[in-house]
Formats: sequence, structure tokens, C-alpha cells
Amino acid sequence: MADDESPRETILVVGLGMVGIAFIRKVMDLDTRQKYRIVTCGEEQHLAYNRVALTDYFQHRNVKELYLESPDWYTSQDPKRFEFHTGEAISALDIASQTAMTDKGRTLSYNHCVLATGSDASLPSYADTSVPGVFVYRNISDVDALISYAEKNGLKGLSAIVLGGGLLGLEAAKAVHDLPTVSRVAIVHRSRYPLSRQLDAQGGDIVRRRIEDMGVRFLGGTSAVRVCTSSSPSEPGDSSGARVTGVELADGTTEPCDLVVFAIGITPRDDVARAAGLTCAPRGGVVVDDALRVNRASDGSGTVENVYAVGECASWRGNTYGLIAPGIEMADILAFNMTQAATDIGSFKPRQMNAPDLSTKLKLMGVDVASFGDFFAEMHANVSPAAVEAPAQSAPPGSSGPTKHDASTPKKRHGAAAAAEGPVEALTYRDPFAGVYKKYIFSADGKYIVGGMMVGDTSDYVKLVAMKTLDVPPSQFILGSKSGGDDSGADLDDDTQICSCHNVSKGQVVQCVKDGAHSLDEVKRKTKAGTGCGGCVPLVTNIMKTEMKKAGLAVSNNLCAHFAMSRVDLFNVIKIKKLKTTTEIMAAVGVVPDALGCEICKPAMGSILSSLWNEHIMNPEHHANQDTNDKFLANIQRNGTFSVIPRVAAGEITPDKLVAIGHVAKKYGLYTKVTGGQRIDMFGAEKADLPSIWKELVDAGFESGHAYGKSLRTVKSCVGTSWCRYGIGDSVGLAVQLEERYKGVRSPHKFKGGVSGCVRECAEAQGKDFGLIATDKGWNIFVCGNGGANPRHATLLANDVPPSKVIKIVDRFIMYYIRTADKLMRTARWLEAMDGGIEKLRKVILDDELGICADLEQEMEALVGTYYDEWKIVTEDPVRQKQFRQFVNTDERAKQTEMITERGQQRPASWSKSAPPLVMREADVAAPKSAWNWKALAKVQDLVPNDNGTTSAAVRYGDSQLAIFHVPHKGFFATQQMCPHRRAFVLDHGIVGDDPKSGALYVSCPMHKRNFNLATGECLNDDGYGVLAFDVKLEGDDLLLLLPDTDALDAVIGTSKWMVRQATAELLDRGLSDTSGIEIAAPVEEVQGGGAQTGGACDGSGCGDGRLEW
Repeated sequence: MADDESPRETILVVGLGMVGIAFIRKVMDLDTRQKYRIVTCGEEQHLAYNRVALTDYFQHRNVKELYLESPDWYTSQDPKRFEFHTGEAISALDIASQTAMTDKGRTLSYNHCVLATGSDASLPSYADTSVPGVFVYRNISDVDALISYAEKNGLKGLSAIVLGGGLLGLEAAKAVHDLPTVSRVAIVHRSRYPLSRQLDAQGGDIVRRRIEDMGVRFLGGTSAVRVCTSSSPSEPGDSSGARVTGVELADGTTEPCDLVVFAIGITPRDDVARAAGLTCAPRGGVVVDDALRVNRASDGSGTVENVYAVGECASWRGNTYGLIAPGIEMADILAFNMTQAATDIGSFKPRQMNAPDLSTKLKLMGVDVASFGDFFAEMHANVSPAAVEAPAQSAPPGSSGPTKHDASTPKKRHGAAAAAEGPVEALTYRDPFAGVYKKYIFSADGKYIVGGMMVGDTSDYVKLVAMKTLDVPPSQFILGSKSGGDDSGADLDDDTQICSCHNVSKGQVVQCVKDGAHSLDEVKRKTKAGTGCGGCVPLVTNIMKTEMKKAGLAVSNNLCAHFAMSRVDLFNVIKIKKLKTTTEIMAAVGVVPDALGCEICKPAMGSILSSLWNEHIMNPEHHANQDTNDKFLANIQRNGTFSVIPRVAAGEITPDKLVAIGHVAKKYGLYTKVTGGQRIDMFGAEKADLPSIWKELVDAGFESGHAYGKSLRTVKSCVGTSWCRYGIGDSVGLAVQLEERYKGVRSPHKFKGGVSGCVRECAEAQGKDFGLIATDKGWNIFVCGNGGANPRHATLLANDVPPSKVIKIVDRFIMYYIRTADKLMRTARWLEAMDGGIEKLRKVILDDELGICADLEQEMEALVGTYYDEWKIVTEDPVRQKQFRQFVNTDERAKQTEMITERGQQRPASWSKSAPPLVMREADVAAPKSAWNWKALAKVQDLVPNDNGTTSAAVRYGDSQLAIFHVPHKGFFATQQMCPHRRAFVLDHGIVGDDPKSGALYVSCPMHKRNFNLATGECLNDDGYGVLAFDVKLEGDDLLLLLPDTDALDAVIGTSKWMVRQATAELLDRGLSDTSGIEIAAPVEEVQGGGAQTGGACDGSGCGDGRLEW
């Protein structure tokens, strides 16, 4: 906000019409820094009113109902920002002194002057409005005079002629027709059909028929040459005794009438500008350049930097415009350039005037009429008309239409830019019985809609005007959609593969539901669908729900078995009750108050708590809720190591920071790759090295990139105006600000952004959860796009958003998503599931239908204010750093996967695509359990036990790795560390949960969610796998496990035995399940101290049973 002591720059707006008030409102709305003071003068006594609705005035006769802003709005404005004068016109401008004089003798100084003087009605040379009965149709005074004349002296049965059959002429004809004293109305129009600048002959004929059905005569293909009066005055302007008796037409005939209304066009009002020495066009209008600046005529010195013209008084490239839309666009452009070219979120290329959109949608003479885009494209392109018509049709007479573009003919827009010079195709529908006509014009390839016209049914107008490219066949706009396809899978055959990981068909899922599986977990357990990459889970879920509905079964949206409510309801309960931990949540609303939760609800609760309170996720009360990625603030990879991605906001990075990343990657032997989100990913970081890696990155100026969280990942950008010759908006600056704002914000699922500096869309913003694309009018905001297994193109939420308004809208969108989405639901699926779809979202986010926009903004402001760098917190806390040890009982490390060199970098050996199921049992151990002994392997404090959540740690015993778990109030448990599904040594990273019915405790493998019973080792959701479980007892501070000797246990679960090796995987994939005779060449060393880079070796006979060889 401007300092109250600093002077504001004064903008003088000459004219208080529709365009003038639009400019004033836009400046006051966009001038968030309060840089300007606005002064305006309007010559009419009335405040700015809607001239387009003059016809309505005939009904209510109350000008206040036409006001564009209420009188209270004017009086409520800060007088330091806005001053207005009605009934007072600017009579002269002094460009040199930057002053203006009014017709009341007032002198006004200005810094910027905006001419918005509008236009007068065009009149032919023979017209004399001083003759009683001759009128124009432009303003309230004209209408009052017409009404007064028609109703004076109790006259009845008057006849009227309206000259002009365009938009204004039909409005005037309807108004006169509705006067009770007028019984006969005729329209005289030069073309053979009405609205000849908006419709073709067939569309115009439909309108003509509807006009004539109302009792109004249409005289087309002719024009008036004289107004006949009862006595002909000898001098122009001498109307004594004269009155209208008729109109003489071009063919010599005379049409009798009592009053005549001229509605044949407009003449720009440029008298003040001419007198001030400004350049005006020969046919009227103040000449402006593309920035709407005026030119000085008298001395040829070029543009006047601080004087502008907008609306009907402006002549741009030889054109003036009688429609309101171009005037509003001029007001937009000028207000934008004055307030948005330089803002707090970066610079923006000043807007320039382009050929305006002349799309119109009106109700004329009771007929809905609309035209959009280049609606005459077929007349100047190679067209092959294709018609879908009602049975009866007659070709009406009509004009050939315009042969060239002028100020009133349409300009190319929509997707026509790509097809403007090529052929087009037209689809038409004509139903004279219903009075409906539609013509839509498409590019020849059917990808773009170029323009169109509608009569009688304009329901698709808004959708078509906003449409750029087509995602449905063109015929659908005429014939309608043949089917309302969805994602239920109903159109898929039963043998269609829906899960490629496990080759599961739709029919198998359907049968599984019929056999009694009524939850997603049951379907996954019985069919394995969705237990691989997870990409098929949405489709599997929808198929399951569809089949359950067919069977008459209720479909539950409960979060999981622990909560009898959805994620949305749980969010609201936590927020309202101000619950801060999972134990509090479970006690308040859990099905079983003292339950632990599960791998579904615990991350959901953790996400909600972070979205509301944003406490560090490694705090003891939150750590147990996190999936492995969040638990260790890095992305776990398939060999149990982690990837590290520092934040590089908008992809902008200095050479010094690039060098720092290179130094870290080289020091720790990390595989590096540039991500699709314009960041650098470093793979292969051992858990124990993570704090050290972060410390070096933090010292170099980096922060956590949150690539591990269900949170903002990146805001991708192009270089925009920073470098690109096509750049319109500062895409880098805006992307940096957005990423810095939303970094660390956790949500139901990950979300990504993109900012493109022009419509070339190099940042792929339309494939992001939120994306912004600069146009010459501001930013278009797209939402709910994503790639992945089910890609979705983003949907336009708002277009031409001024830079100063962008962040508020994005704030609302993200916070509404956080509030209302289901667990693990991307924005794309959220929008698809939303009742009302994008229209509902627009009403909530843009129109504030629910009255929550201010709340959403405040909540986001509070949330982003809690940000801290999660990595830095760990680097400064030695206690937290201890949680990153690979083993709590030794500093030695065990390599878990063979590393191979590929394209100059090391990566882990590939998993076999055909690994057999594997159930580990006590019987596999050579020594009987009676021979096992208690071994002290850890201290109680190694697990950092607490009453608010489970904890875990890994220990090394010989060559075997074991996981120890602490469950509050339940004690200690232990299993092998390796998950047999993918031979990954990661179970201590998994979420510990319980079954709310049986109370059974289990650990969920972080790789693919196999759940293993902590007491028995049984896999609860896949009977093809099982692990060894061990007894644990506590002696003082020592944790003891009942174990066989190391040799006996290593022979079954030793790290060397199960290390993933490239050669073994290849043999398994070739179908050689017995590898006992194969010798595998590999590094020899299994155990390293301090992070050595070598692995272990094992031949076919030295690792135990060859049947289990990995």
C-alpha cells in the first residue's frame, strides 16, 4: 500500500459510461499498491448504466435498475482514491499543461488521461431529429423522448419504422413493439435478412420468421432515402408544423408511419480530442496505437505517453467498435498495463491491443441468438459443407455475406490460429419447426473449432467460446454424445487385463467381488491386483464398487477399518477438536480407541496433522505414522538405499550450487539424474549417510526438496521474459515465488505446478496439478492435470487472471483440495469425483459460493508461515541423527544389492521379473528351537520407545539382519529384516499396524505393502510369503532375542545369500529356477565400515539351499 503521505498519480477518466466505469473498477481492483487517484466526469445526470439493457427500461422506467454500480458504491469509496462528477462534461484538454476544463468551469489536473467519451448515433444526411417523431436509440434521454412522444395526448394505434436490422435495430424494434400505443412496427434493413453481420442467410431467415411471427414486418434488401413529413421545412432545423408521415424507400415506394427510429450505426465522439490537437481518423475516432496511447496531430511528434482512448471513441488500426466487449477489453488492457506490468510476483510484458473477440449472445425479439469466433470462416476458406438437417428445409433469400474483415466482422480465435490459412469444414443443423439453427465451423482435421452461430438454442455458447481444442468428435456438438463413458470399466470385456504387474483381468476382479470380497484390501489380497506398481488401483476400485452396486451392496467410503468415516470427515474432526496426535485421534473417533492404526490410516492421519499443525514429522508422536520416505526424509529405492533431491525452485540454479551437488554426488558415489521437474536427483545414498549429505547441501544453500512427501514437489518453469524472445510473463519469477510459498505443504497426495511464460507452453503447465500460462491478458490458471498411469490434461479454472490475483486463487484451490480430497487422491481424480466438476470448483474458488474463500486464504497463509527445513532440523540434532544408523549394534554396514556399472554410473542390479513366492519357516533353520539361545543385540534406548507411537531398529547378527519393534503397551517384537517379496532388507522401515477386530500386530513392508504378523511371521495379505519371527525379552536395559547360532541362521536369511545379483535375476527370468550349479561372479566383501563401496560374493554351493538362490 502506498504511503498516505506520498502523492498518488491522478488518472482523469473523461466519460462515465460502460467502458469508463469498467476501467475505473479494474484499476481500483488491481491497484493493490494504491498508486493512483481516479477522477471522472460524466455529462449525463445519471451514474454509469447498462446501455445494452435499454430495452428493459421500457418495462420498469427506473434508471437505477440499470446502474452498473449502486449509488452506495460511489459514496463508499475512499475520496483519496476516487472522485466523480455527474452532469458535468469535459469541454477542453490542454495536453501541454496536463489539465482539463469542464463545462461548469472546473479545471482538473492529471498525470494520466483516459478518453472514454463513447459515440453518438449515426444519421444519414436526410435525418433531422428535431422533427417530432424522429428518434435515435442510444441513451436514456433518447428513450425517454421516444416514450414521451408515443404516449402523449392519448394517441393510439401508432405505426413505427425502425431503420436498421442489426443488433441495435432489433433491440429498438422490440422496445417500440412493446409500447401500448404502437400497433404496427416495420424494420427496414439493407440486407435481405436481419443480423447480417452475425448470421448467414439460413440463420437470418430463422430470425426473420420469428420476427414476423410477432407481427413485425421485415422489409429486407432495401433502404430509406427520405423521411416524409406533413410539411417540408425550407431550412434544415426548421421543424415548425412538421411531423412524420412516412419513409420513402430506395424503390420509390413510401411506407406510412407516425414515428421513425434510426439504429443504423454509431459515430465516435472525438470532438474534445480534435480540439486538443490529437490525431483522429477521417471517419471518426481518436487514433490509438497498440498500447491505446493517442497521437498528437498538430506537430507530428508522435504518441502522447500519458493520454489514452478506450471504447467506442477509439480508432485502432482504422477500426472502431460498437460492441461493448471490445471496449471492456481495452479497459482491461489499459488497467492491466498501469497496475500489473511490475508487481511483487515479477514483471509482465505490457499487454497490447489485438483483434478483439466479437462473439455475441443476446435475446433479440424474443429469439436467442449467438455467434462466436470466425463465424464467416467458410466464406473465405476452402469449405465442404456437411449438413445434418431436419426433414423440411427451404433455402431463404439472403446476402452473400461480407467479403472482407472490418471492425464488425469476426476475428479468428479459439484453435483457429493453427488452421487459419487452411481449409475448414462446417456442420449445420436447421430445424425451421422449432426455430433452431446451428452452424459450427472446424479446422479440416477436426482438432479445432474456428467459429459458429446459433439461433433458438444457445445453450452451448459458453462452452464453445471457451474451447480451444476438441477432445470429442465434431459431430457430437450437433448430434450429442452417444454414450456417457466413465472409468467404471463397464465398457471393458472380462478378459481385459487391468493389472499388468500380476496379469489380472477384469473378470477375475468381478468374480472376486461376487465371491464375497467387499473391500479393496480383500480384492488385492485374493487377486494380487494393485499390489505391484499400484497404477491400476483406481480402476480396480471402480470395478469393485460397480459390482457391489450391481449386487445391491453398500459401498463404504470409510478411511479404513479403524475409522467409520471418510478422510474428509476425519480432517474436519481433527481440525475442530484440535487433535494433535494419532493417539488422541484414535481415542476420540477410532473404532477401537486404543488401536494403533494401519498402513492406510496412519499416513492419512500424519498428512492431516501436517496440513493443519505442521510439526516435524520425526517428532516421536508423529514418526510412527510416516511411510518410509517421510520417515527418513528421502525416497527409498529398490535396493534399500535412498535418493536425495534438494529444492531447486523453478529449476533455477547457480553454477556454484551445481558444483556443490556434483561434489556431494562424487564424494558419496551417487548416481545422478535430472528429473522431469527440473531438479537433480542423487540416487544410492545409504541411510546412515543421509544426515551428512544434507549437512553439506544445507551449507551450500540448499533445502529439502520434499520429493519424499505427499506435498508440493516442484513448480516447473520455462525461462519466460528472463531470456525468451517470445516470453510474455516472468515465468521463472512466478514459479520461484509459488514454489517458495508452498514448499513443505502436505496434502492428500503429491502435487506439482508449472508456469509457462507464453502459450508455447514449454513448462508443460497443462499436465500439472496447477499450471499457469501467460497470455497477453494475464495468467490462465489450469488445475487438476497429472501424468502417471492415468494421465489427465489440466482443466482451465480461470483465464486472464491479473498477476496480483494469481496467488489468492492458487491458495484457495490447494487448501480446498487439502480439505476435501480422499486419501491418496490426486487432484485429477478429485475433480473427476466432484459433483458438478469444474463448474462446481469455479463456483467455490472464484465465486465464493460457499463463503469460505477468505477462510481458505487465511488457512494457507497460516500454514505457509509454519515452514521450516526438515533436513536442517536433523543436521542440528544429534539425537535424530542416531535414527539413521543402518544397525544400532554396530557401525559396520552391509551392502544389500550388487551394484553394476551402466553408462558410466553405478546402479543396483535388476530385480527378477519372475521371482518365485517365498515363505520362511522355523523348520528351514537346521538347529531346533530348543537349541537356540538368548542373545543381547540392542539397548532399549536404541529404539527410542515412547507411548505415542511404535518405533523400530535393525540389528546385525552374523551375516543376518533382524528388525526389532516396540509397540506401546504391547512390548517388543522381532522379525527378519528382509521382505521375501523383493528380497529387500527394509522391514524395520515399515509401518506397524493392527487388525481392529483381532488385535493382531503386523509390519507393512514399505516396498509393496506385504503385511507380516509380528508374532508369527505369517503374511496377512499374500499367503505366498512369510518371514521368521523371534522371541524378545527385556533384561535391564538390554533387549535379548532367542536365536540359533549365526551359521545356522545365516544359511537361511543371511545377507550374502539373498543379495540381489544381476546374473541370478537374468537366469530366473530365463526360466532356470535351479541355479545351484551356477557360479555368480560378484564383489567379495559383504561388510564394510564407514560406507565402503564393495559388495559380497556367493557361489551356488556356498549359500545353502540352491532352491532359494536369488
